[in-house]
Amino acid sequence: MTVTMMALAQVGVVACDDGGSEGTRSTLEMSAPVPSPLALPLVGQIASAIEALEAELGGAQRYFEVNATSKLVNLFVALNDGAVVQAWVYLDGTLSSSEGRAASGGTFTLADLDFDPEAVLTPVATELPGSTLETFYVNGDGEGNVQYGVLVTSAEGGGLDVLVGPDGEVLAVDPLT
Repeated sequence: MTVTMMALAQVGVVACDDGGSEGTRSTLEMSAPVPSPLALPLVGQIASAIEALEAELGGAQRYFEVNATSKLVNLFVALNDGAVVQAWVYLDGTLSSSEGRAASGGTFTLADLDFDPEAVLTPVATELPGSTLETFYVNGDGEGNVQYGVLVTSAEGGGLDVLVGPDGEVLAVDPLT
């Protein structure tokens, strides 16, 4: 069960009551707020995450992928001419990393990014109402280009990988299995 599906199940539990008196709240409702299943990926924090990482590492970097969820930004830095990847997490303005490991693939730099963070999710959200936009990602395609995409799940459990252009126009859709 995905995190989104668990959140929807929790919302359903909170919404059910036993017909008791006004002011009665379920234990779950009182114990913790339920995250919104409609929280969008933090696309607007990608540039800040990259700038913070590059300040930490002392200069411009090449990336295999950068992605944003509703809570954080993941950065996959290409080291040793793309032979090694080091994963970094940008959460609430703080960076953390893990050890590097062998890797290969296309890369890009901050200068290669040209997407509109205010608009890039809008077409997918409009075309797939009721779905959850889980992750927005940017990756190098191996041919010197940058690709943008959105991983989407539905309340019924299906998933889609939606490739989008810099302004969010839908370019291709592939089902996730």
